[in-house]
Amino acid sequence: GKRRRLSTSVIYDSDESEDSDVLVRKVSAKRRSIMDDDESSEEQQPDKTCPDKTENVPTNRKQTVLAKLKELARQSSARRSCGSSNCEDSNSDTEEEPLCQLPLTPSEGSEADDGSMKDFIVEEEENNDDDDDNDSTKHVKSDNQPHQKQPNPSNISRCDHFVHFKRIVKAFLINAIDDTFLSSLYDGTRQKKYAQDMLLSLHYLDNRFIQPRLENLICRSRWKDRYKERIDCYPDVRISLKNTKNMSCQACEMKQCCKFNVLLSGRLYNGKTLEVDDFMSDDKQVLKVGVVCANRTRVYHNLKHFKYKLYMHCSSVAGLDGVEDEPVKDTVERLFSHLEESGWIQERYSELEDYMEDADNFQEEK
Repeated sequence: GKRRRLSTSVIYDSDESEDSDVLVRKVSAKRRSIMDDDESSEEQQPDKTCPDKTENVPTNRKQTVLAKLKELARQSSARRSCGSSNCEDSNSDTEEEPLCQLPLTPSEGSEADDGSMKDFIVEEEENNDDDDDNDSTKHVKSDNQPHQKQPNPSNISRCDHFVHFKRIVKAFLINAIDDTFLSSLYDGTRQKKYAQDMLLSLHYLDNRFIQPRLENLICRSRWKDRYKERIDCYPDVRISLKNTKNMSCQACEMKQCCKFNVLLSGRLYNGKTLEVDDFMSDDKQVLKVGVVCANRTRVYHNLKHFKYKLYMHCSSVAGLDGVEDEPVKDTVERLFSHLEESGWIQERYSELEDYMEDADNFQEEK
């Protein structure tokens, strides 16, 4: 039974017989050395695909191995199909002798195995896997590139936050002298490193420090959209205690005792370039709200308009400077050094930290 399996494992589509017994013995010995009873059924399936698969193998060594396999298959098939006594003698020789003669050495077996079609198939799969790995690596790299300029805020120290803040102050000083600077940052006109660093810091202030806290304040409130839009539009607010009225709060529209007046004023401005819109510049809004909405309005408004107020301070500093006919770069460096040495920049940053802490610690309405 074992001899029949060993011989059929190398039979594919043979149709003629030729040549010496030596090659037959090597094939039989090879099959005897690399196969056992438990694996014979597994070896048969991939071998059936050998004639078709090897056509795609580019190397001469693999083509030579394929040709030998086909030739040996033809010889073995011809000898087994022979019904005469002469053929029986030949078959018995080819089946019995390999068991005691010409056993494959480990090096011979490894060379033959390396040339087998099973190994060829594995190589194709490995190449495909390598391609997939390369594609996935490229995809991960491309996905991660935008984040190189915006590292995770959880990994940034307080010092790094302050570095962002100082860049923003310097950008505002430049824009106070050249009012096209911020707009050229956002439209991509300026591509130098210092400009890109300033743009990165502005994004940090908006998207990491301020906006997440504003969204948190809103999602936990009962404010109506109209009230929020009013708070967003007016950069100045004054909240004062007035006569108590039992009425619907004009922020959340819930009926309660309302004793605070919210006075909104100031000019509308662009949230990125900070350009001011003079339309209805003198317009004011007075709204009656309850105690919780009044406190939330103060916290929200301070954080929402902090960047604009900081820019207005920088503009005032630049406007009061009496030096003329000086390059913009020199003027900015001189003004920035003065603000830093006087502790003004640190004071403004501490103010921002207080506003962020107020937003983080604001309680839910009861």
